[in-house]
Amino acid sequence: MKKRFFIDPPSQAFYGNRFFVDSGLNRDDCLRPWIFLKERCEGKGIELNTLDLWDRKGGPVEYYSLGMLDNLDEMAAQQDVLMKSFYVFEPPVVDPSIYKALPKLTSLFEEVYVHNTHGDGYAFDGVDQSKLRKLYWPQPFNHVIESFWANRDRKRRVVVINGNHKPASRNEELYSKRIDAMVALSKTDLVDLYGRGWDRWLSRSSMWIPYWKNRKRLLSIYKGACESKFEILSRYEFCLCFENMRMDGYMTEKLFDCLYAGCIPIYYGAPDVADYVDPEIYIDFTEFHGWNELVNHIMFIPKSDIEAMREKGKEFLESKGMEKFHNSLMLSMLK
Repeated sequence: MKKRFFIDPPSQAFYGNRFFVDSGLNRDDCLRPWIFLKERCEGKGIELNTLDLWDRKGGPVEYYSLGMLDNLDEMAAQQDVLMKSFYVFEPPVVDPSIYKALPKLTSLFEEVYVHNTHGDGYAFDGVDQSKLRKLYWPQPFNHVIESFWANRDRKRRVVVINGNHKPASRNEELYSKRIDAMVALSKTDLVDLYGRGWDRWLSRSSMWIPYWKNRKRLLSIYKGACESKFEILSRYEFCLCFENMRMDGYMTEKLFDCLYAGCIPIYYGAPDVADYVDPEIYIDFTEFHGWNELVNHIMFIPKSDIEAMREKGKEFLESKGMEKFHNSLMLSMLK
């Protein structure tokens, strides 16, 4: 009998198998890992679809969730459903409800993938730790995007590409630290901001003190929405690459997007980032003792050093160290 896998994507917007097609939702090839996974499954004779297409017929199915909690009880009650894996992509500052549900998730699923398995940033109360597995954020490429990486006509400035959001929890959040950094860099005219929502003064995301306190300064560096991260990154020497939270193992697409486009990341996020990527490919924000020290480094770092970091980034993308990110879905689902 043909194997059938069903996935609950991060949002119902991806239902109807829109998670696996190159459409308007596939901005900057962000869905490429999932498109590739479906192709690989088909090559192995496995049918892979989003959960809404399950007809509840045809024998046993394997169920995976990428953060959606809505359908857990229904799926667990089905005799023909194998509760395979739950993937926790969001950190606690974005979606604390998932971490509150960890005891239930580890009781229902064979495996639960989290950013770290030793409890940094979340509690183990009631959690079956034997079910926890390390999550490696799926990355679309294991090579640079040459058309962007090859550009040498870049501004000696720092670009920020982030939407305007506020954290659901304040514990170890870096949203406010990102704003602090933009404000400090703006005073020396070294930073440009791209992303959605910064000019929406009365939105829910704007309703917190760090935004309102610095709104005028943020709008002075705001360049508008970003249609292609890679195209914008290819114009700049540096990118302020702050994750949403400081937590072991929590590394998203942000650093890798910089490497693809040949932009040097100024990284702040996972304290153990050097355990996963070559420390010679990014600037470690924690090594600076003040904003002036960071500004001086950006202004006076030799062009030869920047080029060496770009080359190191290219080498890392093509190395074995990148495989755990690039092939993370195949390694977890197609064991």
